[in-house]
Parts: sequence; structure tokens; C-alpha cells
Amino acid sequence: MNLSLEYKIQEPKVILDKNPVLLLLHGYGSNEADLFSFATELPDHYYIISARAPYDLQYGAYAWYAINFDADQNKFSDNEQAKTSRDLIAKFVDELAANYPIDANNVTLIGFSQGSILSYSVALSYPEKIQRVVAMSGYFNEEIIKEGFEKNNFKNLKIFASHGTVDQVIPIDWARKTPAILEHLNIPVTYKEYPVGHGVAPQNFFDFKNWLAG
Repeated sequence: MNLSLEYKIQEPKVILDKNPVLLLLHGYGSNEADLFSFATELPDHYYIISARAPYDLQYGAYAWYAINFDADQNKFSDNEQAKTSRDLIAKFVDELAANYPIDANNVTLIGFSQGSILSYSVALSYPEKIQRVVAMSGYFNEEIIKEGFEKNNFKNLKIFASHGTVDQVIPIDWARKTPAILEHLNIPVTYKEYPVGHGVAPQNFFDFKNWLAG
């Protein structure tokens, strides 16, 4: 099958007529094997699919969009690349539903860091395709969401957001702005913080699994 993104897949152990799907989106400079390493810990009735970002950095390292630095070491995200990735992920979700017996009304994005930023972007741009988001160690970047997204219908969308309080890559202050933005759009949000850096705490994993089961 020639789908828009490279991916790894774990078939559900419990087969239903149509199974829900967890789509894992890795961070900058990583690859599809990264988050897939905890696939065996996730619930048995899900398709678990881990996608590879489209932009090559070096062997085995990929990005959803470039991050550039100016002379003063200020960071700039390539928003055009991010929008391209956003639309690629949305297309990939459609392709998965066309090629696997997936419940298209039960799609969850699980993103870490850059993958988390993209998860917000895809879900708010295309809320008809995504029902739930687990956004870990990311933040809400309005500049890469489809124009006019505020008018979208978010009634079927729920979000779990989490962040490490000593994150040295994406400041906790950026993450703390997210719940209010989502609540303003009437999107139910569960927000948690953990005493870790830029990574997934064991408790974070436990909490989002409980949230998925809820």
C-alpha cells in the first residue's frame, strides 16, 4: 500500500467490526519507532499506527517542519511546512480508513512535542476526522491551523494535554495558555503537569490511558 506517510502498525488483538485507531505522531528529529515502542502497553482493541514525519533531517531523523535559528539564536518554525504536514496527516487518516477496517468515528491522535503541536492543528482544522487528542509536551500554535477554524464544529472533540514543569525545550508557560484557548472554543480539555523535562513521565502515560478508557 502506498500511503502518504511511512508508518508502523500494530493490529488490534481484539477484533471488532470496525476498530478504533490511535495515530502516534513523534517529535522533531525522531522517527516512527519512537512512540511505537510503547504500543504494546496500549489497549488491545485499537489499531496503533505510528507515522513518520515527511521532512528528512538526517538518517533516521525526521521533522514535521523545519526549525530555523537567526543570528541571535531565536527560533523560527517553518509554518508553511507545518501546514503541509497538517494536511498530509489529515489525508493519511482518510487513507487509513480506506485501507483498514478502522472506525472513522473513533480516531485519536497522540502527539509528542512537534507531533503534539501538529495534533492540535489537525484536530482543530479537521474536527470531523479526529475525535480525541493526547497532546504531550507541545503547545497550541494558531498560525498553523486552517483559517476560520473558530467556526468549526468541535462537539465531538476532546483533548488531554500534558507538560513537564521543567521542560527545557518548550516552556511550561506556553503549554499553560492552551486550556483557556480550548475552553473558549468549548472543547473539553484535561490538563496535567508532571515534574519532568521534555519527555513522558510514567504517570503521564498512566493518566492518558485512563483518560482514553473514560
